[in-house]
Amino acid sequence: MYKNFIFIAFFLIFNQTITAQNQKLENGDLLFININCGPMCEAINAVTEGFEGKDFNHMGMIINENSEYFVYEAIGKSVVKTPLKTFISYTKEPIYLGRLKEEFQNLIPDAISFSEKQLGVPYDNDFIYDNGKYYCSELIYDAFLSANNNKPFFKLYPMTYKEPNSDNFFPIWIEHFKNQNIKIPEGKLGCNPGGMSLDEKITFELFQN
Repeated sequence: MYKNFIFIAFFLIFNQTITAQNQKLENGDLLFININCGPMCEAINAVTEGFEGKDFNHMGMIINENSEYFVYEAIGKSVVKTPLKTFISYTKEPIYLGRLKEEFQNLIPDAISFSEKQLGVPYDNDFIYDNGKYYCSELIYDAFLSANNNKPFFKLYPMTYKEPNSDNFFPIWIEHFKNQNIKIPEGKLGCNPGGMSLDEKITFELFQN
């Protein structure tokens, strides 16, 4: 009986290892993560909902270059191409992978080309769509908009900076936009990782790293 237990345990561990190794990443795969960045991330999570109710407040797109994986993302001061290992180190929570369905795979090369051209474009701290800067999901939105002959691929929704079921703005947003010296863009169209994770044009699974 003890030998059988060892065999079963070994089989389960071995099978999990094989499963993880068999998850092949592809160009254009989207990674959805939840970063702990304090009150701002908490405010984002409070008003957005992702796949199966999960919280996602950051995302990026995978590219394979010379057998090394990188992620196009808008973070910090600009659009950058980050090593995959660095990207997944942002969080200790589960990461999810979104993959375009087969009928949309033809858009990926142009989406990658667009993202490459945006490297160095400033980060969009104003969170206003189409202002010459990018926040994380906005970069991905425009990449596939461009690849789709400027026809919307993902969806834009009215953005909110108010506490749920309230007319009060989150204090963090009041402070943030005061520092930006702009009016809170309540109701302006935009996008977020959670909303994109719900899009029916992608399949979704747990990322195995």
